[in-house]
Amino acid sequence: MSFEDLESSGRCLYVQGGGGSYSWGRQTKQTITIPCASDHQQSIVASLVFQINTSLTTFQRLVNTLGSPKDTLHFRQKLHGKRQKIGELIKETSAKLKQAIESDQHSQSSATRKIANGKLAKDFQSVVKKFQKSQQLAAQREAAYTPFISPEINPSRSQELQISSSARPESRSVILLESKRQELVHLEHEILLNEAIIEEREQGIMEIQQQIGEVNEMFKDLALMVHEQGIMLDDISSNIQSSHDATTQAAQQLTKASKIQQCNSSMSCLLVVIIGVILLIIIVLVLA
Repeated sequence: MSFEDLESSGRCLYVQGGGGSYSWGRQTKQTITIPCASDHQQSIVASLVFQINTSLTTFQRLVNTLGSPKDTLHFRQKLHGKRQKIGELIKETSAKLKQAIESDQHSQSSATRKIANGKLAKDFQSVVKKFQKSQQLAAQREAAYTPFISPEINPSRSQELQISSSARPESRSVILLESKRQELVHLEHEILLNEAIIEEREQGIMEIQQQIGEVNEMFKDLALMVHEQGIMLDDISSNIQSSHDATTQAAQQLTKASKIQQCNSSMSCLLVVIIGVILLIIIVLVLA
């Protein structure tokens, strides 16, 4: 049997010899252990759990920034990207952990290795629970706060007033028309921005719901596999249900916020129409 066969079977190879080589004389006991495939898979899982934990620290820092002046549309796209990355790491970790557990189930693995798999599963469960809590907090904050809009994009009313006060009476009407036109353009920009915010929030709702559902399914599968080895994950059913309920509530808050934003967008459209009519009346009066 080759080394590759041993590695694929999940068994470890032990070689005894003296001084690193065989001799027909006096032989001292020396054991050389060649790492088996299961140990390698466990190392990969431990590394992935560490990566999730590191990315989670960054994600939590981003969540705490929601509601501050740094909370822009670009920032929320960055937040969603980090959340997506963590979700992909969780999927990969779950798959690798399943492989390690299944490998030990189909081979004569020691109880120590099975316990190690159980510990990895608990560590994985712990970090994912932290991620779910951060997701719920992110959903609540995204519903409570609107992305910050840089004041540079707004028309400068102070400059318009300075021009109006220094202009001649016959040119004030032209300046007034230009001012109204800028207000109209600004309102149109706000409508487009509100629509982008609504789309971003709805995308966040779908991402959170999808990720929570996927994580819950992974937990169920892992709980069953680990339980078959005699190791129970902590309150897996209650954790799944409480996480699902909290996420559903957060999603409802986001949906409500989106409806309010849509209503505000409709009011802005109506305001644009009113200003347009006023602008038309002013033009007619000036030309008359």
